[in-house]
Amino acid sequence: MILLFTATFTIMVLSSLDQVESSAYDKIVTHSRIRAKSQGPNVCALQQVMGTKKKYFSTCRNWYNKSICGKKAVVLYECCPGYMKLDGKHGCPAVAPIDTVYGTLDLVQAKITQQYSDQSKLREELDGAGSYTMFASNAALVSRNTELYDSLCYHVVNKRLLTKDLKNDMILQSINDNHDLYINHYSNGVVTVNCARIIHANQVATNGVVHVIDRVISFAVQTIMDEIETNDDLTTLKVRLIIPMVLSGLHGQLGESKHYTLFAPTNEAFEKLDRDVLERLMSDTTVLEALLKYHLLNSVQCSEAIMAGSVYETLEGSNIEIGCDGESLTVNGIKMVLKKDIVTSNGVIHLIDQVLILTLFYLKGTLMSMDQRLLKIILENHIVKLRVSLSDLYNGQLLETLGGKLLRVFIYRTAVCIENACMVRGSREGSNGVLHLMRSLIQPPETTIYKRLLKDGRFKIFLSLMESAGLTDLLKQEGSYTLFAPIDAAFDTLTEEDMTLLKSDINTLRAILLYHFSNGVFINGGLEGGVTNLLKTIQGNNLQVLSVNNSIHVNSVEVPDFDLMASNGVIHVVKTILYPQDLPVGHEDILILLKKLIRHIQLKVQQNTHHI
Repeated sequence: MILLFTATFTIMVLSSLDQVESSAYDKIVTHSRIRAKSQGPNVCALQQVMGTKKKYFSTCRNWYNKSICGKKAVVLYECCPGYMKLDGKHGCPAVAPIDTVYGTLDLVQAKITQQYSDQSKLREELDGAGSYTMFASNAALVSRNTELYDSLCYHVVNKRLLTKDLKNDMILQSINDNHDLYINHYSNGVVTVNCARIIHANQVATNGVVHVIDRVISFAVQTIMDEIETNDDLTTLKVRLIIPMVLSGLHGQLGESKHYTLFAPTNEAFEKLDRDVLERLMSDTTVLEALLKYHLLNSVQCSEAIMAGSVYETLEGSNIEIGCDGESLTVNGIKMVLKKDIVTSNGVIHLIDQVLILTLFYLKGTLMSMDQRLLKIILENHIVKLRVSLSDLYNGQLLETLGGKLLRVFIYRTAVCIENACMVRGSREGSNGVLHLMRSLIQPPETTIYKRLLKDGRFKIFLSLMESAGLTDLLKQEGSYTLFAPIDAAFDTLTEEDMTLLKSDINTLRAILLYHFSNGVFINGGLEGGVTNLLKTIQGNNLQVLSVNNSIHVNSVEVPDFDLMASNGVIHVVKTILYPQDLPVGHEDILILLKKLIRHIQLKVQQNTHHI
């Protein structure tokens, strides 16, 4: 009985140890095996990005989205690592024969590496006694070194390491003069060595293990700082940012043995910047330091590890999203990466053709040269007097700022907004307050809708019609309104006689004008993107509002200017008159007049009536 208990306990301990040892790569291969169980034993399901040769044991997210890097993916079924097919048998029932590392290169179809091993006389070691890990590429060898032997030795480690042994940020010594190899093991199951992805792992040999990689490993001798100082594409980066780097200590950090990702703007990227913006940036070392840190991540993100969009915090403290589009990397949704995976001894560099300037950076870059009093006012109106967490906020709430302004809170289905600005991603709570990240600068309202329209100068005719209809007080009174305000150009087709006719029919005029108003404040960020939002007007019919790519359309009409905040609502600007699609016109004269104003819908006269 004691023996049975001991045996059972030992099995349980060994089993738990095996689970602890299991790596992200091993787990994703296991899931891949489960997805392919209908194909027979030891078959794994992979996804291939259409139009490329890239194959992945993909994450659940990619699997169910049926896409990788924004491109459609097709499912492939292959033998799991270490297994083979047998003629006439279902699945992959045979275990691959075990051989030396040299012989295993043939089994995994790394024939080019095997051929180079013959030519360089590395075969004697790969066929002999010892324990090796070989990172084998099927690509033709491209090396900075003239000696083939040294180049191949850079792909070999003098110990047996399976994927569960390859830890993130691990540094291995190759048998080539102990030159370093840099391992990254990501949560999505991707494993890289000097940013080369392992595409077929754990092929066990009698004297070690072979991992097939997707490219030849490039030497990583220089630090990030060395690369900045020697790369001709980064001359402007070096010249413009060397001083703030020295002052902030980053110059030293980027030369140390740490793990960074640098999105390095090329010389052309700086040339694209507006000269005024560049001069303002260059005039303040604090802003420059923040700018540089916004291009740095405190982790190594190789391009092959990016299979979908992921958000990372920069050294500056703000977030950027790194994604992919086919074989290209994207930063904040934009394809801007010119060259990927310049591997260094303390991280990786991606060359980009645009300088990353967050709205906050632009604020600093433009405001630092302004009157400090104005800067203080803007900052004070972004800080409220009481500690308010996300869960404390409710629609219609008023928050008093240090500057004495009252900010309104708007709660929508998919957003929480303060005046015109909506939150990015939740909140960060600290011991002395709460930080809410906003998508844009908050614009506290200064006056009513009426005074804002009057001061703007583009709405003289609309204000005149509101007065004729007896509706001017609606623009002045307290409340919460959304107004789609037509500019004067919307009335260009009307003659003086037309205007007189329109003003004479008060019922029609009021109905038209009130169709431009909705109760409640609806800003662009509060509209659910990509779907039709129905806003009930004061007139009674609905407006159909669509928000796509930071633009608004109402009843299929473009809104060129939006989110003009007022103390009693918000103004969105339109260039044409809005009219309900299904509401007939009272009589023929008004029909002719409205057809001059409205061309985006069909109008008809209602029979036996003289008003709408």
